[in-house]
Amino acid sequence: MVKKFQVRIMAGLSLALVLFIANSLALGQTEAPDSAALYKKKCSMCHGQDGKGFSAMKTPDFTSADWQSARSDEEITDVVKSGKKGTPMPAFGTKLSEDEIKAVVAHVRTFGKK
Repeated sequence: MVKKFQVRIMAGLSLALVLFIANSLALGQTEAPDSAALYKKKCSMCHGQDGKGFSAMKTPDFTSADWQSARSDEEITDVVKSGKKGTPMPAFGTKLSEDEIKAVVAHVRTFGKK
């Protein structure tokens, strides 16, 4: 009788452990940021929905092949994180996560493919 009781306890504990591990793994997984939504919310007011920028604000045209080829992802990331001195471009390094910054950079790159 004691053995059946012990087996049930061990089975219950094992099941609880499996559920705990599965839940922990699920919590560790986060969805990728929505790059288009982030761009729209944080960037489009100065850079335009279409990425062409605004000449009056002197913002770059992200659709330009010359602009796209002249900058690495690391350079764009640095500007997003640190801002650009002498311009209205603010720093987003403390406002966006690393994944969100990567998503914005990836979205900026999509304008060069249109």
